[in-house]
Amino acid sequence: MKKLNGGVTAAKGYMAAAAAAGIKYKGRTDMALVYSRTPAVCAGAFTTNVVKAAPVYWDKEIVAKGNGVHAVVLNSGIANACTGKEGKERNFYMASEIAGQLGVKPEEVLTASTGVIGVLMEKSPLSKGAELLKKALSDTEEAGTEAAEAIMTTDTVSKEAAACFEADGKTVTLGGMSKGSGMIHPNMATMLSVTTTDAAISAGDLQELVSEIVSDTFNMISVDRDTSTNDTYLVLANGESGVEIKKGTKAYEDFREALFYVSCELAKKMAGDGEGCTKLLEVQVTHCQSKDKAKVLSKSVITSNLVKTAVYGSDANWGRILCALGYAGVDFHPDKVDVTIEAEGEELMLVRDGAAADYSEEKATKLLSQKEVTVICDMKEGEASATAWGCDLTYDYVKINGDYRS
Repeated sequence: MKKLNGGVTAAKGYMAAAAAAGIKYKGRTDMALVYSRTPAVCAGAFTTNVVKAAPVYWDKEIVAKGNGVHAVVLNSGIANACTGKEGKERNFYMASEIAGQLGVKPEEVLTASTGVIGVLMEKSPLSKGAELLKKALSDTEEAGTEAAEAIMTTDTVSKEAAACFEADGKTVTLGGMSKGSGMIHPNMATMLSVTTTDAAISAGDLQELVSEIVSDTFNMISVDRDTSTNDTYLVLANGESGVEIKKGTKAYEDFREALFYVSCELAKKMAGDGEGCTKLLEVQVTHCQSKDKAKVLSKSVITSNLVKTAVYGSDANWGRILCALGYAGVDFHPDKVDVTIEAEGEELMLVRDGAAADYSEEKATKLLSQKEVTVICDMKEGEASATAWGCDLTYDYVKINGDYRS
């Protein structure tokens, strides 16, 4: 596998665009379009919140039917959640306007929205945006980046990732974009994400891979313990590489690796761009009895507000880490656990066999002050492991969310 620059336009046959439709924001783009010139099979994962936005209902139905799609239209500013029958009608209107511009059917257009809950989108910006998006469609890397920027809300940076691999003498490429900064908590996150690939793969096999990979990537990040109404992760495969991906082949394993890489990179970028955060926090739980147990433990540490605030203060308060492991709801031997922190290629053991190790507080503070910090919890009971990602918790998180609607 080879890592690439770029996003949703990296694979063959895809175009993207951004438009300033005026849905909520003034002076910035707020609609994005991803278009496949040939019909693409699609797979998806969606919010587990009982309260779901109109586009989630629309996309789930399309994905379940397994029919080919041509496009995904996304908007920022207004979530179109908790808007009742009118919201579903407005979502259909957005899909229909895009379909009319592209010359396809509305049910061949997936939708996604992010922003303020409980507000109904006006029709006129959606019509305007559809026209602008059609005119701006391009297969350039820049067009993909502009689409990624258009779906940002409280994000401070756009998020893209891409990769490729060789199969049967041909190149298979995958590229993705996502948005997410707040209301991020397993399962899924407050996220919109689209990944495109020019591989040929059945809808069933693609959905199986998506569900598997989501479990180890997007479901392993947390910023603030809130799960959104709009979480949407879509993967489109249009087959334009000419490479068919089938189970039991090397190409299948290579495809899995590339899809995992793109998903993992996007997930980490969202965790590292948490609202108000200053650091990306990675928690690795190693030598555990089972992967499921390791997941539970790593998530427990990554979601602990006391751990997150300690990391913000660069305070090696390792007792908070052991405490978070202890209330995770699974059994382990506390007197066997080692805790190590890692940053900038340096490691420092804080806990050995459940008690304080002989370490330098000064060095611990230095490592915890870096932009990316890893906490390794060695359970010493098996061979399974899991990794979760999050960020520190700062004063700015409260400021951002205190006036989000305004």
